[in-house]
Amino acid sequence: MLKAVLFDMDGVIVDTEPLHKKAYYGMFKTLKLPVTTAQYESFTGQSTINVCKRLCTDFELLEAPENLVQIKRRIFKELFISDASLQLIPGVLDLIQDYHQNGVTLVLASSASMQTINSVFDRFQLNPYFKAKLSGADLKASKPHPEIFIKAAQASGYAKEQCLVIEDSTNGIKAANGAGIFCVAYNSKHSKNQNYDTANLVINDFSSISYKRAKNLLAAQY
Repeated sequence: MLKAVLFDMDGVIVDTEPLHKKAYYGMFKTLKLPVTTAQYESFTGQSTINVCKRLCTDFELLEAPENLVQIKRRIFKELFISDASLQLIPGVLDLIQDYHQNGVTLVLASSASMQTINSVFDRFQLNPYFKAKLSGADLKASKPHPEIFIKAAQASGYAKEQCLVIEDSTNGIKAANGAGIFCVAYNSKHSKNQNYDTANLVINDFSSISYKRAKNLLAAQY
């Protein structure tokens, strides 16, 4: 029986991916890093600190990863304030309200920093719907490691068989798979070249994963 839904944030709840991309490329430009498109796409779903650690390793930088994080976050913060294109993903608020009205516990499990998570939740008034918010930046391991979804299920108070994950990235789906939780992949237009093969279900529209359908899917699975 469906008791909890564990939401990713970037590309699922809010379209911050374009802002993150602008911020990352602003950081690459500042540091003169020739990051390829394929390299950038491989970062999807990972925490900023882990991305910056990879950059320091790949480009043999003397700069501390934490310094790269601060450059990227400074640029992102400026964009968050000034870029009017930041909006909720179409249909996701209706879905969140549908689950909430049907007594489903909602937990956020995002690789974003808690500062970014709180900024998004305050801007779009999402806090009343969610029991807990987890940031991958506060954990030992980043997606595709399953830690964040294991902890999110624990935070919900329900067994993993009673939970459902909504993700849009390869790394996020791998994390849900590793945690042994039913995973719905949202085919976001902003998450390019992601592999959804191991997701239990792939959707293009949130109306197709309403409470009624999600409840039936989980019941059939277990």
